[in-house]
Amino acid sequence: MSDNDLFGATDAPDDVTRPLAVRMRPRTLDEVIGQTHVLGEGSPLRRLANPASRGSLTAPSSIILFGPPGVGKTTLATIVARQSGRVFEELSAVTSGVKDVRAVLDRAHERLVASGRETVLFIDEVHRFSKSQQDALLPAVENRDVTFIGATTENPSFSVIKPLLSRSVVVKLESLEPEQLTALVERALTSDHGLKGEVKASDEAVAEIVRMAGGDARKSLTILEAAAGAVTGDKARAKGRRRPTITPEVVSTVMDTATVRYDKDGDDHYDVISAFIKSMRGSDPDAAIHYLARMLRAGEDPRFIARRIMIAAAEEVGMAAPQILQVAVAAAQAVALVGMPEARIILAEATIAVATAPKSNASYNAINAALADVDAGRIGAVPLYLRNAPTKLMKEWGNYEGYRYAHDWPGAVAPQEYLPEELRGTEYYHPNDRGYEREVAANLKRIRPILHSGDGSDGIPTGAAGTMNPKQ
Repeated sequence: MSDNDLFGATDAPDDVTRPLAVRMRPRTLDEVIGQTHVLGEGSPLRRLANPASRGSLTAPSSIILFGPPGVGKTTLATIVARQSGRVFEELSAVTSGVKDVRAVLDRAHERLVASGRETVLFIDEVHRFSKSQQDALLPAVENRDVTFIGATTENPSFSVIKPLLSRSVVVKLESLEPEQLTALVERALTSDHGLKGEVKASDEAVAEIVRMAGGDARKSLTILEAAAGAVTGDKARAKGRRRPTITPEVVSTVMDTATVRYDKDGDDHYDVISAFIKSMRGSDPDAAIHYLARMLRAGEDPRFIARRIMIAAAEEVGMAAPQILQVAVAAAQAVALVGMPEARIILAEATIAVATAPKSNASYNAINAALADVDAGRIGAVPLYLRNAPTKLMKEWGNYEGYRYAHDWPGAVAPQEYLPEELRGTEYYHPNDRGYEREVAANLKRIRPILHSGDGSDGIPTGAAGTMNPKQ
C-alpha cells in the first residue's frame, strides 16, 4: 500500500482479509474526518466532486494535495472521481515513468473523444517525478484531457515544476487533531466496515493509540488492528472472554515506541529546526529543549544541531554575552568527540545557555549593513595613512604618512578616521543595553567622538607617526 493510500477506492472494501485502514475508507466527502478547512462549500475539492463540474471550464483542472502521510490524500482524490462520475486512473511516481504517463494520457484522450467521459489522473508522490516526467503532463492538463490530482508530502514550491504549479490549485492538508483521531478509532471499533463491535477499547487505550499515531489516520487504524488481533488471538479466546477489551498495556505490546513524525529531508525538518531557533531567540529554554528532544528522537544528526546552536550564539546572543559562542563551539567539539547518546546532555546545556543568555543581534545587523554598502558600490578608497608602505616608492606615494599609532594615545584611541572618505560618519554597529553589550555601548559612546574629533594635529605624542613598522 502506498504512503498516501489510506482511503483509496477498493472493489471489496468490506473483505475482512483487507487491512482495517482500507476497510474504513470513507465513501463520500461528508464521511471524511478532519480537513474541514479545505472541504467547505465552494472549495476546489467540493466543486470538483460535484457532477455538474464535468465539462465546466470553472472547475479546477489540476489540484495538488500537500500534506503529511496518513491524512487522506488518496482518499480525497478517489472520492472526487467517484462523486463526480469521472473515471479514476492512478499512477505512483515511484514506479511509473514517462511511458506510463503517456499511456494513461492517451487512454484519457481517447475516452474523452469517444464517449465524453472525463478522467481523474491521480499521481501519488508526484514530487518524485523528474522534470521531464512532470513536463509530459502539461499538454493534457492544459487541454483538459485529464483532471490532474497530485499528492506530495514535500513542499510543492520546491518539488513541482513552475509551469505545472502555476496551473494547479494547491490544497494543504493537516495532520489530524487528537479528537479527530479519537473519533476515527471509535468509529472503527463499531463500524460494520471495521471491527463490528467485536472488541472494546478503554478510553485510556484509545488515548494511547491516538498519542502513538502522531496525527496519522492510517497509523491509528493500523495500531488498533494490531491491538485487536492481540486480544482476539487463541490465548485471549482461551480465557473465555466474550468481548475482549483493548487496554493501554495491550497497545504497548504491539507498539514499542511512538514514532515522532519528522522527515529529515522534508518540511518537518525545516519546521522543527525553525521552531528550535526561534525558541532560543525568544529566551524560552523549555520550548527549545522540547524541539531539541524531537530532533534527537527522530535521529537528526547531532552535529547539525550543534552547528545551528553555534550560529544562534553569534546571531541571537552576540556581544550581549560573547562567552556563549565559546560554550557553543565547545559543545560542538564535544558532540563530535562523544557522540550519542551522551551528546544529548551537551546539546541540552548549549541550548539552555543560548536560550537564557541576554540577546543582541547588533553584530548580525552590523555585518549585513556593511555588506549592503559594499554590494551597492559604497566602498571608497582606503585612506593613504592606513595603507601599507613596504617600499620606498610606496612611501613616496604618501602611503602610511600621518598614521597615528593608537597605543601612543590616551586610552589607546587616536583621533583618526578609519573609514574611506565616502563613508565617514557611518555607524554599522549599534549595541543595545543588554548584558555585556551595555558596557560596549558606553565605551563606544566615549570612543566615537574621539575618533571623529578632527585631524588630531595638536598634541601628537612624540614618535606617534613612526612607532609602528610601515608594513603594518
